[in-house]
Amino acid sequence: MTDFTYAMDADGVVTLTWDVKAKSMNVMSTEAFMDLSAKVDQALADPAAKGIIITSGKKDFAGGMDLKVIAAMRAGGAQAIFDGVMGMHNVLRKIELAGMDPKTKKGGKPIVAALPGTALGIGLELPLACHHIIAADNPKAKIGLPEILVGIFPGGGGTTRLTRKLGAMMAAPFLLEGKLSDPKAAKAGGLIDEVVAPEDLLVRAKEWVLSAKDADLVKPWDDKGYKMPGGAPYHPAGFMTFVGANAMVGGKTMGVYPAAKELLGAVYEGALVPFDTAIRIEARHFTSLLMNPSSTAMIRSLFINKEALEKGANRPKVADQTVKKVGIIGAGMMGAGIAYVSANAGIEVVLIDAAQEAADRGKAYSEGILDKGMARKKVTAEKKAEVLGRILATTDYTALAKCDLIVEAVFEDPKVKADVTAKVEAVVGPDCIFATNTSTLPISSLAKASKCPEQFIGIHFFSPVDKMMLVEIIRGKATGDTAVAKALDYVRQIRKTPIVVNDARFFYANRCIIPYINEGIRMVAEGVEPALVENAAKLVGMPLGPLQLVDETSIDLGVKIAKATRAAMGDAYPDGAVDEVLFWMADQGRIGKKANAGFYAYDAVGKRIGLWDGLEGRYPVSAAQPELATVQHRLLMAQVLEAVRALEEGVLTDIREGDVGAILGWGFAPWSGGPFGWLDIIGAARAVEICEGLTNAFGPRFEAPDLLRSMAEKGATFYGAAATKAA
Repeated sequence: MTDFTYAMDADGVVTLTWDVKAKSMNVMSTEAFMDLSAKVDQALADPAAKGIIITSGKKDFAGGMDLKVIAAMRAGGAQAIFDGVMGMHNVLRKIELAGMDPKTKKGGKPIVAALPGTALGIGLELPLACHHIIAADNPKAKIGLPEILVGIFPGGGGTTRLTRKLGAMMAAPFLLEGKLSDPKAAKAGGLIDEVVAPEDLLVRAKEWVLSAKDADLVKPWDDKGYKMPGGAPYHPAGFMTFVGANAMVGGKTMGVYPAAKELLGAVYEGALVPFDTAIRIEARHFTSLLMNPSSTAMIRSLFINKEALEKGANRPKVADQTVKKVGIIGAGMMGAGIAYVSANAGIEVVLIDAAQEAADRGKAYSEGILDKGMARKKVTAEKKAEVLGRILATTDYTALAKCDLIVEAVFEDPKVKADVTAKVEAVVGPDCIFATNTSTLPISSLAKASKCPEQFIGIHFFSPVDKMMLVEIIRGKATGDTAVAKALDYVRQIRKTPIVVNDARFFYANRCIIPYINEGIRMVAEGVEPALVENAAKLVGMPLGPLQLVDETSIDLGVKIAKATRAAMGDAYPDGAVDEVLFWMADQGRIGKKANAGFYAYDAVGKRIGLWDGLEGRYPVSAAQPELATVQHRLLMAQVLEAVRALEEGVLTDIREGDVGAILGWGFAPWSGGPFGWLDIIGAARAVEICEGLTNAFGPRFEAPDLLRSMAEKGATFYGAAATKAA
């Protein structure tokens, strides 16, 4: 069975139809490339064939490369990667030259790509090698090169072709940001050539093939006298572009994302040489990138593992639990956000609050998001009405009667939550699952208020709900498999990524986030320059420094958590030094961004204008400052060791969930693939060595867990350890 079928009509137009039978979306494999190559050869060699249409037998064109190809090439080492990539380049170059005479550039056969829908990665790189690209007018289709988002860059000629087609500056958003466009925007941006009605796609493609002239087949970079749009690196205009691009990439990536660096190298060096040399340069940079452990870790966590979790890798084997109607108790920011994502996913919503005004305000939150979408022309008036029509805002608990899932999102107060639980259970059916949205309160304790603890579960959303992709599902001691399956199916419906953890204080995400924030605050109390703390975090790939993060989440919330934790832990409470700073800040009225006053100073409209200079009066900066690496190790290990302890204690049962949850939940250094990915990159022995140095200098919170020490002794890795579930 082949992925491409060959058919020639009476007019001599060959249609190569891409249709991977075993998959819902076409993905390119090594075998498919060979198949494509052979069929292109067949058409080019047939005197009766006047040209070729490359299209798809599915509603979309292609989703990209089969990652098994990349894994197989990587397993063979650098030479295997380079040879494999050059093999793809050779096929695409054959399509591009299409049998034309190398001197006269005549006699080639026109090849057009006809895209019925989404075309991503190699699904766009293949069309870019064709002589013309036509897309169906399908607003849901996405066209682009998103490879940079998972730690690689377009290595199938897309980097070189798009840069030469558009110029470095115009290509930058598509290459360096992975920008995706609908067909009309893709045409406006220069990615494709035409947009036609879906029913006219193949008709127009055939028209183009039969009317194409020799000149239509010659790419600009193969024409004599070609000059790169916007200027090559040593052209006055191009020089400024490349200098600016280098600065922009350095500023955005802080030097820790190798894909951006390798991509920029391929673009810059490739722009100085002829096209065929440029694609060899692109292949060398792609090879260098795939040999970097960061790319392995990012692909594993952000693509393979994330996709596996979204498809239910750890879902209990029970019947389908698709949610038909969800009741949401509490219409504050969190409840309102949950209502929006649920209604937007097609689920009927009952949004309840104690006062009708509050419930209406919660529904209005959805209206605000939809209005912004309409302003950006992403949402129609019909779509807005449809989504809002699914939300019933009320104070009446009897409206919950037919709900099959309840998500309680009231105050973090066990008594309030217990009262809500009783009210809900008085009206819902016996099969309804009750989920509490909490970030700190133990699920097993809250479940004591329920008559059916096996149907009681925790669902921890991250704020803002409409933007944050992670949902943490917490299994209490009595929680049953059906409740877990219901939560997982619901998260799939609202198109977010779930992780499932067992019940414990702070669960998984907050267990790791809080020590990160605390370590940053602790350093301020010690006299470490606050700017050093913040920049050390960013230079190791954290999106926010710990001081900015606590400002964003609010200092008064930190005070509440600290008081509750101290009350629960008593003499074992370890963060007194942190509390002294937090409590003092709160006493000054500096409770974070929401008050325009925290560790940072803000202007009247809430924009950060720098670290607050009043900090130094209370916590003077020491004359001797620590090494950058020491600060970074403290900030990273504060998080990573908690992740290992969570695994060791059984709170976390799957390292895939630990890594994906860390990246999506609080932005843990995505270049590393997550806490366990980072430990595998540096090695357990090196991690233990760092822990011992930090323990000697700063105390027992940095002691290496037994699991990590055992792995160091055995030379084991997390993703190679038989005792853990890995992709």
